[in-house]
Amino acid sequence: MATSTKKPDQFLPLTPRIFHILLALKDGTQHGYAIMKEVESRSEGRVRIGPGTLYEGISRLVKGGLLREVKGGASAIVDRRRRRFYKLTALGRKVMRLEAQRMADLVGFVREAELLVGG
Repeated sequence: MATSTKKPDQFLPLTPRIFHILLALKDGTQHGYAIMKEVESRSEGRVRIGPGTLYEGISRLVKGGLLREVKGGASAIVDRRRRRFYKLTALGRKVMRLEAQRMADLVGFVREAELLVGG
């Protein structure tokens, strides 16, 4: 199991794709393909993460202690290939929330500066 000596705020800012991976796991365990589809669906197709980018990101998140691999149950074997399932750790959840707050603060500054189109 990977653990990190970094404090949650030391992971910030996250790249958009890394944030989307964390966000896709906020409600529970998912395998890689489901994460890709969740990101695409949640962003209404505006964000797509290919397999290479996804698994590189997942690997970094596991090494950093933000995600952990978990047993997948009955759907873990598909076409003789083992699906890997991932879950947010407490640190991952904290980092995700801090990043969401950082972005919310940024949106607040943008609104104050009246930079939003139509607003």
